[in-house]
Amino acid sequence: MKKFIAKRLLLSLITMWIIITVTFLMMHAVPGDPFSKEGRVSPAVYESLNRKYGLDKPLNEQYITYLKNVSKGDLGDSMYSNSESVNQMIKRGAPVSALLGLEAFIIAMILGPILGSIAALYQNKVPDYIMMIIALIGISVPSFILATLFIKFIAQKYGYFPIGGWGTFRHTVLPALALSFMPMASSARLMRSSMLEILGQDYIKTAKSKGISRFRVIMNHAVRNAILPIVSTMGTTLAGLITGSFVIEKIFGIPGLGAFFVTSIGNRDYTLIMGTTIFYSFILIILLLLVDILYGIIDPRIDIAR
Repeated sequence: MKKFIAKRLLLSLITMWIIITVTFLMMHAVPGDPFSKEGRVSPAVYESLNRKYGLDKPLNEQYITYLKNVSKGDLGDSMYSNSESVNQMIKRGAPVSALLGLEAFIIAMILGPILGSIAALYQNKVPDYIMMIIALIGISVPSFILATLFIKFIAQKYGYFPIGGWGTFRHTVLPALALSFMPMASSARLMRSSMLEILGQDYIKTAKSKGISRFRVIMNHAVRNAILPIVSTMGTTLAGLITGSFVIEKIFGIPGLGAFFVTSIGNRDYTLIMGTTIFYSFILIILLLLVDILYGIIDPRIDIAR
């Protein structure tokens, strides 16, 4: 186990370095810079800002300096926020996006396998059709359409939940539901196909022939094995959700990480773009490592120590 974790940590560091390097080079390859828009600043201020953020130095020097700062955990100062550094902006926005994403993840990972299991157990029957219609809606209808419908028919018409904003649990319900529909639908379809395959295996038939109750066969043998493909996707799903949904956060007026990322792209805020990209990548890599370990725990046949 220790050897596996050490190997994965080394690969994670290499992956992070590649991500930082590629993002840095791509960002600087785009014509223009954060302060060159016509009429934005005077020539004197333009030179001063370039000097302040090191943009007047050769690209290789900027790259080395940035790597040194990142290794110390310093993501730099935002080029458009006079009061906050990138670290402070991420510290303020990430918990909001994380809470929203975590709620959506819990909803998706609970309801998705349940819906998929029900569909598989009642294949080609009414419950199967209902569950698959729900899954099809979740995959086909964009989250921002669902968010708009939730606002109109749940928040505005009946007043069950706030239209937007942030502050209480009630503010998180509708955006979390809208955000969870697609991963929930995907996990339901994946669980259904996996369950159908598992239910046709010989060891399931053998368990049934031994007189084991149907519930125990399903829970102890079918579900445990059928859920493995979903577990393998949990890392990317969770990382994508907790780092914020740009559109959902915009619709509901949520002050999460997504708002910062959208703003940084529009303003060509190099440090904020790099900071949010590094943060997202770090979360994704750590979660993938945890999922690999969890995968080996769930299925003992997998030797993660190799």
